Amino acid sequence: MSAYIQNFVKFQPLLRELVARDIKIKYRRSVLGVLWTLLNPLCMMIVLSIVFSNLFKFDIENFPLYLLSGQVIFNFFSDATTNSMTAIINNSALIKKVYVPKYLFVLSRVFSSFINLMASFTAMIAVMLATRTELHLTVMLSIIPLGLIVFFSLGVGLVLAAITVKFRDIMHLYSVFITVLMYLTPVIYPMAMLPTWVKRIVMINPVTNILMMFRNVMFYNIIPSWESILVGVVETIIVLIIGLKIFYNYQDQFILNV
Repeated sequence: MSAYIQNFVKFQPLLRELVARDIKIKYRRSVLGVLWTLLNPLCMMIVLSIVFSNLFKFDIENFPLYLLSGQVIFNFFSDATTNSMTAIINNSALIKKVYVPKYLFVLSRVFSSFINLMASFTAMIAVMLATRTELHLTVMLSIIPLGLIVFFSLGVGLVLAAITVKFRDIMHLYSVFITVLMYLTPVIYPMAMLPTWVKRIVMINPVTNILMMFRNVMFYNIIPSWESILVGVVETIIVLIIGLKIFYNYQDQFILNV
């Protein structure tokens, strides 16, 4: 374990460069640049709030913030995992030339998405202040669901990065999967409107538990139960271990397939 830690510390400067490069590439030739990390969730919140508040009549108090909180969590998961999927393929030239711990490429994608997550979180706090929504002390506990979604996304990202090297069809299939997953996560709709059998399916989704914890601490002044925290931690650890195991088993074959 100490060898892995020393190796990680040794390559920290490279990780920082990879994160900076990913962010620069994403906003290259953009007039507003990184400012889009703030504007994008706000624009989507406005559009979706108009559609679902007026057309579908969702009766949720302060629906724009309800929607924005769902976007903060789910958009990070979608962005981090989708970007991680091509982390190895897009860095094939570097992998073939020098030795670099290959997990760093996945980490850099997740970290760059994490920066966007923090920007979106800041935008949400700004909206809460602008609309005079009460900020409870439980907001400080948001670190729990935010930490869980980051490490859960890392585990999924490691799996996707490893198998996409050999099976490129995953890139096309995952876009369909992430769309289905969005509708199986209460980003837009309230859980109360779901039939019991549908609610059970939605609760199986690990992102749902994390999202509900996030909303509870941000808006409802509810401290997450030990049960929800334990479930979130166990699911995250399991996915992370699976991700590390699959990535470790496949990494020696990357150079032959990229």
